[in-house]
Amino acid sequence: MDSEANQRWIKYYSSAHNILLVGEGDFSFSRCLGMAFGSATNIVATSLDSYDVLLNKYKSAKDNLVSLGNLGASLLHGVDATKMMTHPQLQYKKFHRIIYNFPHAGFQKREDHPVMLMMHRELVRGFLLNASSMLDFDGEIHVRHKTTALFDRWKIEDLGSDCSLVCIAQDEFRIEDYPGYNNKRGSSSRADEPFPLGASKTYRFRLCPVAVNSLIMRKLHLMPQMCTSAPAGVQQQVPMAPFTPQVFSTHPLVVQPQPPFMNVHDECLRIFGRYLKHVEETFGDTSYDVWHSVVDALWCGYEMYMSNAAPGTGTPPSSGFISILEELHRLSSSRYERLRQSLFRHDLR
Repeated sequence: MDSEANQRWIKYYSSAHNILLVGEGDFSFSRCLGMAFGSATNIVATSLDSYDVLLNKYKSAKDNLVSLGNLGASLLHGVDATKMMTHPQLQYKKFHRIIYNFPHAGFQKREDHPVMLMMHRELVRGFLLNASSMLDFDGEIHVRHKTTALFDRWKIEDLGSDCSLVCIAQDEFRIEDYPGYNNKRGSSSRADEPFPLGASKTYRFRLCPVAVNSLIMRKLHLMPQMCTSAPAGVQQQVPMAPFTPQVFSTHPLVVQPQPPFMNVHDECLRIFGRYLKHVEETFGDTSYDVWHSVVDALWCGYEMYMSNAAPGTGTPPSSGFISILEELHRLSSSRYERLRQSLFRHDLR
């Protein structure tokens, strides 16, 4: 990683970011970033096409790939954007920026055909689901997309919401900002030709702080003690309504310095107080998935607990977090009973 003083930027992208590019055409966008940084060691660039197909399809692909290789980029081919989180060379990586320029499901039917609209939307949805599990907590997912008639029906922002992402900006896209980038049709006999851009935007997404279900489910295996007992128990013993992303800030969780650990009760309230407060506010709401909401809270709480070790003390013991979970269960059970009685009294009126 570059130090802050040595960082080089092009638009939203820095030489200090770990960057994943998905669905690259002739790899000219990846090359543009690498040239701007003077190095591409922070870049992983992927294509759906195999290497041989790529060279046959795009006349500039070989030169771009050679240039990226010389700059130190990692280049992967045959990568499906809707399955990439399981790719053996990607599944354990995290990125600050994940970019998909002008996703398109092909030209099987007319652009205005309902089947094509469904295919386009499913492609973007699949990408966003995968990307959300590969994103660093303070990272961004960028989708570039045309916003003229027909293309506006893809409803990119709504697809992000479906994937536990929040759209933080919709910025006008100007190809002039990326010297050397050549957009390509990518399919049919005209694959190497550019398509008319017209009005286009960069949709910038970040993770919702407590609704990162796909990320949570992939990370649970890192919490062995919790996996063996806590989640299933909480699911059965904490019958509470889940989080709604709109309640909280749209920025990722930022852990602030906290006072030294005092006791289990205080630490539980510090870590899970916001969750308990939200549970009270939404008690009885059945429109969300309770299991996923509890897992969200557990993972965010675990991240906060593990990040607050005192300097020089090393990693906090997992047993301490289990004690906090036991206190959370006790508090949740008592609050549940109180809220249930409150609803019961309300129904008698």
